[in-house]
Amino acid sequence: MKFVLLGKIHGKDRPRFARRGAFVSTYNTQKTINYEKLIKLTCLRDCKDVLNKEYTGPVKMIIWAYFEPAKSISKKKYKELIGKPHLKKPDTDNIAKCVSDALNKIAYNDDSQICELIVHKQYAEIERLEVEILEVDNER
Repeated sequence: MKFVLLGKIHGKDRPRFARRGAFVSTYNTQKTINYEKLIKLTCLRDCKDVLNKEYTGPVKMIIWAYFEPAKSISKKKYKELIGKPHLKKPDTDNIAKCVSDALNKIAYNDDSQICELIVHKQYAEIERLEVEILEVDNER
């Protein structure tokens, strides 16, 4: 299963807390909720032929996060950055958390099934997120 999401990449934000009477509840930011919905809808659209076979065993997730260099830098520096590692925010773990949470009950039953996770961050001319999910052979 593989899909590509074009556009700006967001990592999972920290949970927010609200006091409701004597209790405290946690919630996600609207930005995180919207981005997870976008990931979910893109997966449903691009992988509809594969989704009828939901993975029930261990899975491997590979995420490629491609970031566009800032528009304010020179053309020379822009070209030098293409293909180089992206060392700024969002963090790889926040990207992975956002993607894995968004695909719960769609690509797999629960993100606890992910036994291998690889996240690549680098500069590219087109900002996008590429996600690949593979079934892992249980006989390792």
